[in-house]
Parts: sequence; structure tokens; C-alpha cells
Amino acid sequence: MAEPSKVIHVRNVGHEISEPDLLQLFQPFGVINKLVMLRAKNQALLQMQDVPSAINAMQFYANVQPSIRGRNVYVQFSSHQELTTMEQNTQGRGDEPNRILLVTIHHMLYPITVEVLHQVFSPHGHVEKIVTFQKSAGFQALIQFNSRQSAVAARNSLQGRNIYDGCCQLDIQFSNLEELQVNYNNERSRDFTNPSLPSEQKGRPSQPGYGDAGVGFPQMNNAAAIAAAFGGGLPPGISGTNERCTVLASNLNPDRIDEDKLFNLFSLYGNIVRIKLLRNKPDHALVQMGDGFQSELAVHFLKGATLFGKRLEVNFSKHSNITMGAETHEYLNSNLNRFNRNAAKNYRYCCSPTKMIHLSTLPQDVTEEEIVGHLEEHGTIVNTKLFEMNAKKQALVLFENEEQATEALVSKHASSLGDSMIRISFSQLQTI
Repeated sequence: MAEPSKVIHVRNVGHEISEPDLLQLFQPFGVINKLVMLRAKNQALLQMQDVPSAINAMQFYANVQPSIRGRNVYVQFSSHQELTTMEQNTQGRGDEPNRILLVTIHHMLYPITVEVLHQVFSPHGHVEKIVTFQKSAGFQALIQFNSRQSAVAARNSLQGRNIYDGCCQLDIQFSNLEELQVNYNNERSRDFTNPSLPSEQKGRPSQPGYGDAGVGFPQMNNAAAIAAAFGGGLPPGISGTNERCTVLASNLNPDRIDEDKLFNLFSLYGNIVRIKLLRNKPDHALVQMGDGFQSELAVHFLKGATLFGKRLEVNFSKHSNITMGAETHEYLNSNLNRFNRNAAKNYRYCCSPTKMIHLSTLPQDVTEEEIVGHLEEHGTIVNTKLFEMNAKKQALVLFENEEQATEALVSKHASSLGDSMIRISFSQLQTI
């Protein structure tokens, strides 16, 4: 391996991979100072703020195969210790000065509007147009200045800075567009040179031309979410190299199990694409997860768990996916998939079944008695605690054993309590 360097060399960077895609892969490890796309060679050079950040990234991706948009990319330390102007000038796009900037906002804890962006960028020159949109890389904006000099000054001054303290970090590239098309003046797009534009009819997308038409899950690049969740490492026993998405669950209780109950359990470890109960083996089911890492988590954490009086067996299936059919339950677009939002947080909470379950999205006026009444058919409740987090009601419920807690979770996750649909996951707390 080459001597450690701030600069990371990325290979197999296909034309479909954008600058923000690459930035997202390395964002969890520290600030990225420079990115050079070598389009002709399908490669990229990326400079981290310091050598330890680059080492953390390289150690993490030695265990987890980085992939972007389904394509594996390969990383190594560059022979360059620093990116000079010469390497940057070999790039055709993204570093070629232009009056339009492509801005990606990372760690977006607060909403960012056209007004906020105008406030941030206008001190550097006259901003003519702004368009914002959501893409798989996250929240992005195109900002058009009246001159190239202003755009260069804004990028030099603002690259890597936070809009708010500790969050909403600006990642700025030059766009290769020549002119922004703005159809509406509202909080998502604005033409400051034409104040008479309509604000659009409600419910219409603002600029369908710039965003992705539809972004499937995972919303956040999977490897980046994993890195953010586990601090650049992996949970013990997880290799991160598995590519098989489908798992076979066996020794189920056929009288009590169904697809939705399996969904409630397996969706703790990743997004569910589809589930099929095997008619010729009623105690077997196939579960197709969002990717190989998620299926590895499910196999690792659920093997040997007890459900409805049976000890579960969970193994990788020889089938790479489940074909659609009359007996297949489809969950690809289910809004109950947990990893479409807050993927890093959900990875962090992955664990084997415990005696304690955590309930969220509860009605604001719920009582402990109502919670006990909703769950007590599944086992002996030892203790409960109702509390408020961010002005939202949540609860912890401690059962006598793991099997009872697991039954309560698979039976009552996404069930109605009062006027709310409740969410249930396992808690790693030992006591209330």
C-alpha cells in the first residue's frame, strides 16, 4: 500500500457517478478540501483535510466495499501528498470556473430555503437565480451569479463552511450549465431578475428538470450511512463484504407468522424489498433486503432468536432475489421501511432482540395504562416508562424475556393506538 496521504485515489468512477456522490462517500470521515474528477480515465482524486481523516476512510473501506449507484469503486492512497493546480486543471467538469455553482448541503439539520442561500451567497456578488432540489446525494442548489468572478469568489470563501453552527455544511462545485431555467418564484426557486414570475400551483414539483425524477432507497449512500453510524468501524461479527440480498428464515411457527410480522422484524436491519412464505415448506420464508450489508445484519442479529415458541434459523439464500408473483408480498415502496430516513441512526440501533422495546410516534395524551393494555397479551410486562423527547411522547416497556418482547414488536409495530400509528424497536437499555 502506498504511503498514507491526505489525497485518496478512486478508480472505476463511471460517468453516472457525480461529484456529490463521491463527496458523500467520504464525508463521514472529515472535511474534504478538494475533489478532482478525471473523467477521461474514470478516476477521481480527493483531498481530505488531514492524513488521519484519510487513514480512517481507507481503514473503513478496507472492510466495506464502497459502491455508488450499484458500481463498486476502488480506493487507495494517492502518490500525491497534496493536490496542486496542475492536477485540478486536468479536470473537465466541476472545477472549470463558471458563473453557476452546484451546492450540496451536508448534515442538514435545519431547512434551507432560497432566502437563506441568497443571504449566504449575495455578499460575494450579484445572485441572479437560485434553484433548489432533492437528489440522492441530498439537498442541492444551483446558484447563478452575474459573473464568473463572483462565483469563484463565493466558492473560495464558502467551500466547506457551515451555514449554521455545527451543521448544514456547504460543498461547492462549479456547474457545467450555461443558464438556469427558473419557472416559478417561491421558497424552492427564484429568478431575482424577473420578480413577476408566478409562485406555481400547489402540488406541482418546482423544477422537474434538475432533480432526480424519483430517488429509490437508500436515500443516503449506504456506505456513508454505515460509516456515520459505527464511527468508521463495523459491529463485531459483521464483514461488510456480503453481496447476497436475500435470506431464508426457517423453523417459523406457520400458525402464527405472516408476511407483515416478518416485515416488522426484518425491517429493523434494513429496507425490505419483498417477502415470500414458501407454500411447500410452511415454516420457511424468503426475505429480500435492500442490499447485502442489510441482509448480513439480519442474519447476524436474528440467528437463534425465539419467536412464537420456535427458535429462528436465518441464513443467506441461494436465490439472489425473489421473483414477483401472486404469493409474493411487495414492500419496495412501503413507507414503513425504516431506512429511507435517518439511515445512520437506524444502523446504530441494530441489535439482537432484547427484553426491552422502545415505542415512538405515540399519541400526545397516551397513558402508561393504555400502553400496557395494548401490549400485555404478548407477555408479562415488568416495567414501563413514558417520557417526552423533542416534545414527542415515547415509551420503554420491559418484558419478562426476549421472546415476549419480540412477539410484541412483530405483532404491534405499525399498529394503531388512539389516533397514531406507533413504531416499535428493541432498546439496548438494560433497566428503566
